[in-house]
Amino acid sequence: MELREYQKEAREAIQNEWRKGTKRTLLVLPTGCGKTIVFSKVIEDRVKKGERVLVLAHRGELLEQAADKLEKSTGLKCATEKAEQTSIGSWYRVVVGSVQTMMREKRLEQFDKYFFDTIIIDEAHHCISDSYQKVLNYFETANVLGVTATPDRGDMKNLGSYFESLAFEYTLPRAIKSGYLSPIKALTIPLELDLSTVSQQAGDFKASDLGTALDPYLESIANEMWKNAKDRKIVVFLPLVKTSQKFTEILNKKGFKAAEVNGESKDRAEVLEDFDNDKYNVLCNSMLLTEGWDCPSVDCVVVLRPTKVRSLYSQMIGRGTRLHPGKTELLLLDFLWHTERHELCHPAHLIAENEEVAKMMTKQIEEAGVPLDLEVVEKQAAEDVISEREEALAKQLAEMKKRKRKLVDPLQFEMSIQAEDLSSYVPSFGWEMGPPSEKQVKHLEKLGILPDEIDNAGKATKLLERLDKRREQGLTTPKQIRFLEGRGFKHVGTWSFESGKKMIDRIAANGWKTPTGIIPSEYRGDNE
Repeated sequence: MELREYQKEAREAIQNEWRKGTKRTLLVLPTGCGKTIVFSKVIEDRVKKGERVLVLAHRGELLEQAADKLEKSTGLKCATEKAEQTSIGSWYRVVVGSVQTMMREKRLEQFDKYFFDTIIIDEAHHCISDSYQKVLNYFETANVLGVTATPDRGDMKNLGSYFESLAFEYTLPRAIKSGYLSPIKALTIPLELDLSTVSQQAGDFKASDLGTALDPYLESIANEMWKNAKDRKIVVFLPLVKTSQKFTEILNKKGFKAAEVNGESKDRAEVLEDFDNDKYNVLCNSMLLTEGWDCPSVDCVVVLRPTKVRSLYSQMIGRGTRLHPGKTELLLLDFLWHTERHELCHPAHLIAENEEVAKMMTKQIEEAGVPLDLEVVEKQAAEDVISEREEALAKQLAEMKKRKRKLVDPLQFEMSIQAEDLSSYVPSFGWEMGPPSEKQVKHLEKLGILPDEIDNAGKATKLLERLDKRREQGLTTPKQIRFLEGRGFKHVGTWSFESGKKMIDRIAANGWKTPTGIIPSEYRGDNE
């Protein structure tokens, strides 16, 4: 099986982390980008070295899928550690294990602590739980790879408490741009749903309260779905089985061909197959289909289980991001959820780099009243956020001028070199969250950056790496940027070092005045 370019990069990056001695590393790939294929190839590499590998997951379907993909892509067969099935005595080098089974003391103790050399965790956002930690701590000498589709740093922060590095990340926008996933459009439905009475449980909304809060709106939601998506193939996520069943009835009365599946459904496989074959055009479920189920022809997702957990939200949306003949885009219907807290996940969170951009995007989608392409909105929102920041920065710079600082404010430097990744950086891993080291602080000052504004080691590392890279590329220094932008030149960070030096020399030669005929705000350095 021929790997795509990014899959090859991911495979190599993971092996690199382990070679360097980083034992616990992460792979982030959006749903539909072949994470099982990548980790199958990683397993193949490890088995060739004579290692034993454990694939750990929390659901039977995920284990079956992993075993199936592994055999198809590498020819390797697996033993299974689940319920009454055991791998003890098997000569296979790979074991797929259910975490619920493996965590039992009796099961674990049948294995030597050094039995597995490598552990792969499918859907790694679950691995912080006690059951996973029990297994991982038992085999503590093994290299660990966590695989997840988590799209943002909020969840990554939690994962950062266990994993030591992010080996490779492939983003949803990149996958869409490269034509591997479907474009996404979002439409905000002007239906106001009040969640202010819903209580919280384990960091998210309580499912039982959500069901009650949703009930009065189900009829109106069905009307909106008929108006905006009646010709589409839709998956609806709801908080409770009874809400899901009730909504299915309402949809069928409206004229949809709707079916419902839940954990107790005896005919689940049959219903899913019928949906796949277009016997139904709506499938309702209460959070059953968030992982391990694929139906590429789905071209509309309706989330009626509002959540604050990004990994859960992206899992739901991921059911519709795959490509399918005749499918032009995935439509997300988003509602005006009213909550006292504003941490709710919206379509914007699938691709926004940070919370500021997500808020701006959500506002723009809400005001539009028509489906908007997420990438287009993201571009506009990011520009708007930057211009807002630039206004705030201009005020800050005016203040700084008064203080005649010798060092450059990091934000001015980031905005000038147009480094959105630096200005929106949030630390993920333990070491990144600590304060910058004394050595980093001194080095930043030496290079002309004011270190007071940098409050964590991760940001200091990224900034120093960027400064090194700029020096290699022959781009302007922080001191040149501060001097020239202080004279009114714009985005000096995008100029070459030589261009900055020439302009400063000309100003110096002109008695420290800007030469006649040069309008700083319009001057573009190397491009002049």
